[in-house]
Amino acid sequence: MGERIRMRTLTCIAFDADDTLWHNERFYRLTQERFADLLRDYTEADHLMARLLEAEKRNIGQYGYGIKGFVLSMIETAIEVTEERVPASVIAELLAAGQDMLRQPIELLPHAEEAVKAVADTHHVLLITKGDLLDQERKLAQSGLGDLFDGVEIVSEKTPDTYARIFDAHADGAEHAMMVGNSMRSDVVPVVEIGGWGVFVPHGLEWEIEAAPAPQEAPRFHEIADLGALPELLDQIG
Repeated sequence: MGERIRMRTLTCIAFDADDTLWHNERFYRLTQERFADLLRDYTEADHLMARLLEAEKRNIGQYGYGIKGFVLSMIETAIEVTEERVPASVIAELLAAGQDMLRQPIELLPHAEEAVKAVADTHHVLLITKGDLLDQERKLAQSGLGDLFDGVEIVSEKTPDTYARIFDAHADGAEHAMMVGNSMRSDVVPVVEIGGWGVFVPHGLEWEIEAAPAPQEAPRFHEIADLGALPELLDQIG
């Protein structure tokens, strides 16, 4: 049985989580709107968002990805743009906004459940996501998809080395693996670089930090409109 599986082109399919299987970025956008409203007496919204993005980029190495780092970056930005005059009530509002985000129910994206179930019948299936451990575990538990995955990896960053380690441990190496996700920078490019398949599923809302040029010339790069097109793509690849 093992030898027959190894002869297949693809033996392992991995999925990203946030904005690939369920909504996530829209909660950040709503909170950013709330942030801009709270600071409207101090600065314009566009300037505030630019300063917030700068803070997030600076802080990823210390706070990692996720809501907690986002809230800390908002607080830092509020202190900076108000020249340390931000009211304590605004800080309290930002903390409350972060807590609201952590309580948001999970809403699956179209075709997410059907696609994972279909793939799970024929392939080794992984979830590879980054962010806060507790929050990602909460979302996976609420999604109802947890039992469909053969392995779950919550990582601090999605690099070629990270993917190589995961695919060596859970599958037959990157050359027999596919990563499906909405981030060109994190889900597609690193996997294509190590010889795997990278499938881009655009979400519509993109965090600027996750943007990257598509590896258009790479034969193992694909883009599909939504997860409903994944089974047909897998049939084509074999």
